[in-house]
Amino acid sequence: ELDWLSNPSFSTEDALLLHQRATEVANLIPEKSPLIRTTSKSELSGESDTDESLKQSSKKRKKKKKKHHNYKKTKKKTKGDSSSSESDRDTKHIKDKAEGSGRNPEKEGAANLDKKTSNLTSNRFVWLDDIQAFTAETFRIDKKPDPANWAYKSLYRGDIARYSIYKRRGDSCLGIDAKKQCITWDSSASKRKQLQRRPERYFTKNHVKMLNTDGIPVCNKGSPSDPTAFIPVFQMETDDPSDTTDVNPLGIYDPSTTVWLQGKGCKSTDHEPVNTQQTIQEPGININSILMTKVEEHNKKVRENPRDINAWMEFVSFQDELMRGPSPYASKGEQEVRRKSLKLILEKKLAILERAIESNPSNVDLKLARLKLCTEFWEPPALIKEWQKLIFLHPNNPELWKKYLLFCQSQFTTFSVSKINSLYGKCLTTLAAVQDGSMVSHPLLPGTEEAMLAIFIQQCHFLRQAGHSEKAVSLFQALIDFTFFKPDSVKDLPTRGQVEFFEPFWDSGEPRIGEKGARGWKAWMHQQEKGGWIALKPDDDDDEEIDEDQEIKDKSLPKWHIWLDIEYSREARHWLPWRPDKTKKETEEDCEDPERQVLFDDLGPSLIQLSNPDLQRQLLYSFLQFLGVPCTSKLFPSNLYIAMDENNIFESVLSDEKPLTSVSFPLSGFNSIGHMDTMLRGRHHIGHCKEGEEFIQNVFHVLFLLFSGKEKSNLSICWLQYEISKVVQCLQAKNKKKLKAQGRKSKKLAKNLLKEPDNRNHLSLWKLYAYLEWLLGNIDDARKVFDTALCTAGTGGCKSPQLCSLSLLYAQLEVELLESTEGAVISRAVHILTKLAESGPYVPYSGQMLSVNVLKARKTYEHALQDYLSKPPVSDQDQVSDANQLVNLVGCYALFQYLTVGIDAAVLIYAQTSEKLEAPGPQKCENTGENFGIQNFPTALEAITLLHTNLLRFHMKISVYPLNPLREALTEALKRYPSNQSLWRSYIHIQRKSHSASKARRFFDGVTRSTNSLEPWLFAIQAEQLRKKLTENVQRADIGEIHSTIPETGLTNRIVALFEHAVQSENGTHCPLLWRMYLNFLASLGKKEKSKGLFYKALQNCPWAKVLYMDAVEYFPDDLQETLDLMTEKELRVRVPMEELDLLLEV
Repeated sequence: ELDWLSNPSFSTEDALLLHQRATEVANLIPEKSPLIRTTSKSELSGESDTDESLKQSSKKRKKKKKKHHNYKKTKKKTKGDSSSSESDRDTKHIKDKAEGSGRNPEKEGAANLDKKTSNLTSNRFVWLDDIQAFTAETFRIDKKPDPANWAYKSLYRGDIARYSIYKRRGDSCLGIDAKKQCITWDSSASKRKQLQRRPERYFTKNHVKMLNTDGIPVCNKGSPSDPTAFIPVFQMETDDPSDTTDVNPLGIYDPSTTVWLQGKGCKSTDHEPVNTQQTIQEPGININSILMTKVEEHNKKVRENPRDINAWMEFVSFQDELMRGPSPYASKGEQEVRRKSLKLILEKKLAILERAIESNPSNVDLKLARLKLCTEFWEPPALIKEWQKLIFLHPNNPELWKKYLLFCQSQFTTFSVSKINSLYGKCLTTLAAVQDGSMVSHPLLPGTEEAMLAIFIQQCHFLRQAGHSEKAVSLFQALIDFTFFKPDSVKDLPTRGQVEFFEPFWDSGEPRIGEKGARGWKAWMHQQEKGGWIALKPDDDDDEEIDEDQEIKDKSLPKWHIWLDIEYSREARHWLPWRPDKTKKETEEDCEDPERQVLFDDLGPSLIQLSNPDLQRQLLYSFLQFLGVPCTSKLFPSNLYIAMDENNIFESVLSDEKPLTSVSFPLSGFNSIGHMDTMLRGRHHIGHCKEGEEFIQNVFHVLFLLFSGKEKSNLSICWLQYEISKVVQCLQAKNKKKLKAQGRKSKKLAKNLLKEPDNRNHLSLWKLYAYLEWLLGNIDDARKVFDTALCTAGTGGCKSPQLCSLSLLYAQLEVELLESTEGAVISRAVHILTKLAESGPYVPYSGQMLSVNVLKARKTYEHALQDYLSKPPVSDQDQVSDANQLVNLVGCYALFQYLTVGIDAAVLIYAQTSEKLEAPGPQKCENTGENFGIQNFPTALEAITLLHTNLLRFHMKISVYPLNPLREALTEALKRYPSNQSLWRSYIHIQRKSHSASKARRFFDGVTRSTNSLEPWLFAIQAEQLRKKLTENVQRADIGEIHSTIPETGLTNRIVALFEHAVQSENGTHCPLLWRMYLNFLASLGKKEKSKGLFYKALQNCPWAKVLYMDAVEYFPDDLQETLDLMTEKELRVRVPMEELDLLLEV
């Protein structure tokens, strides 16, 4: 058993001495001594240190980082010194040992060991390489206290063995009593990290990733035939409920859970781990398999049918869905790390589109989609080159031209007015060559002529918005002369040839359309062939020129204010092109502002041939609308939001006071020529200056010579509507003096128009004249006009569209005078509607009504409406008049029912008619044989909805009625017609009264997602701004302490978010009105820096809009010079240069 005693390396003396030394050392240590350190072999060999270095390190921990380098140097030195000194001592010990080998072995052994142990305890370092004999113990006892341990929570990391630094997981270590002692690793850093780690919200990166992945349906494995069948939840009824009431009192657990809660165990527990494992693995597999299947499907589609453009486009848009989920191709580790890079998606889409273009080299849509993606990667010059290549390949595609023009127009870096104007000219010249057939390489595409007119109108609006209104007016003048007054001798020539003949006429100085004495190109050509004109002496007119000195009314105003005033005044007065007056012997050199002269080179390339009579008429009405004359229908191309720049689309003209007859101008949102108001000032003047009004008058006189009959009457209606619009503006402005003067002029014009033989029996003109009298407050005179018109109208009854329309307006105006529905049955309005139904001669109202007549009239209306709804299909020309007739008939019948029965009866008629008109196209309605589709009656359904909502609004005004029917009617109509401004105005008017905004917000959100129209965005913003205004009024009211019932709840942020989304939409990006509203909103919050940033962002998208620059002058008056320099650089029209303003101020 004691074999180890015979071991030659064992020495009893050594063992005894070592034991004795250890016990002595243990007894010597005082109670409060510092902790004993033990070091490992690795530390003895490499991680040693001296007293000095320890002290230095403890001091220098508190010093700056930059001294760390010096500390390392000193450490190395001390290491070197101590090691050399120790090695000397060690070699001495070895020599002594060799010398005394002949002495008493016991004594020598004891002395040796004593020296070695004292060496161990006295010295800090022992190098094992130097002590070959001493290999039994590889640890030492360090009795020297380390004061740093009082200062820090843990030992110095250099003295701790590496394994315990990196693996601090256990609570014990070598050399401690496991029963009584343990180690607690106290780390302040980990605590701090735990404190800082808050629970993650839903919008953090990890949660967004989780939300983006599609959910996996939980399927029933029992029915493999039907993979979509969900696991059924069985409702098990137990026979003996008494056993389970303790554990399942509510009866909500299934039997297996109940058994488990009772502690009885479950039979299928063995299989559970397998099932759970399967369900854990399934989601990932399922997502991947779904995505992989979709990718395969798309690839298969485009591989089998590479000509299918829609399939390619779907594949491109599918990339967004693919990037939302985890990659089906990546391994599990990669899925976690995968970055959803936008660039990656774009590159993938680009690669797919390039493959698609290889298969379909002639397809324009694919190339456009590719260019749209490339805007993210490429610089503007490179993009313009690509566009030019595309236009070169497809010069006959007008839709492509429109997109190219808009792209060039909205590139701030390369934009200048002259460049873009010449580009419009190039576009129209190219399309005209295609139309003539002189460009043989490319065929004429259908709809080119219509698109050319749309591009021409867009060019005129571009010039108007850039401030070059003279050029825009000249373009219209030239094209009207070129279209309507073309000599027969040049009609067979191609367009460019005709333009060459037109140039001498234009430069001859002859009066043009809208100028006094204008006879047209044709008459001039005839006269030239005969030998020139006979000079007539013109009438002497009083010039209404404002002296330049009078332009500055108040010199004490700030400079920017004076500049805005003069600029605005010149915009209003100088929109007509300047021409030398030969009677005053003026020459072109006499023009003070050369920009007011228009050269033929600016407009020659844009002249086009219009052969279609409808398009010719549209050109005329577009010119009238351009001058501010409201026309009967909206004639602009639907995508012309780039011309929308005026803030008047939210003004409900008289609609609050008079809901039934509220005036709806079809083209609100577009500034007419001569008006360039800033957002804060609003419209300065009504109508135009004297010269402008004369110009419009001359235009009408020329157009009256061109047309006769119905078309001439329509022009008369337009002119009278223009006069009424000016009266309405005076009423809105509450300017009584101006109203009186305007009223006199308008009545004079109306009487002159009615005196003309063609117009004497034109009921629409009589209706407008009577309405004009009513607006001016002459109700008795208006009634006389209405009664006279009805008496002379004959006995057409319900079948006469004009009579229906006249009676409807008369009845509506009379109903608006009623203060309640009591006694409405015997009112003048019922008398008018009854007489219309009787189809007899009209008798003015005497104050009495027979009940029998009311009943007869109701039957007549009912039959008339049924007849109209069951009419067989008609030609396109008759369809418009039929639609108008249907609207007027429904309006009269509903108003009649409202007055005689009640609001519910009227609403029922509107509902029935709308239902009939909404019936889907292919299905034939019973008893009719007519295809009622929305395509047959688009205007009728819209107009009937408007009548319906107006009647409900009126009824709510004069009596108590729930809001819901009106809201439902409006929401249904707006889903169908999201760009109808009148309906939107009504909607935000009723929503303004509602305390809760959530319904309206949800509705706006739904409509903006489902349509490309810009109106829903504009009105959503307006609704929130009205709400903010209301909140501020409540909170700022001076009534002492207020407990606001309408919290602000981040309305400002909501409005900014709406603006941001709107300006990113396809139509909103280049809409000047939207940017102006956004800029105005930020400026009203007082955020000057942000507003300035937004102004430059707006210029990046709409650099041509002069109104934006004028708004900026008002918001940032200190930067007036900078803004003017920018306008000059981009060639926008600046009518008052800074130098001229300084001279004017000095005078």
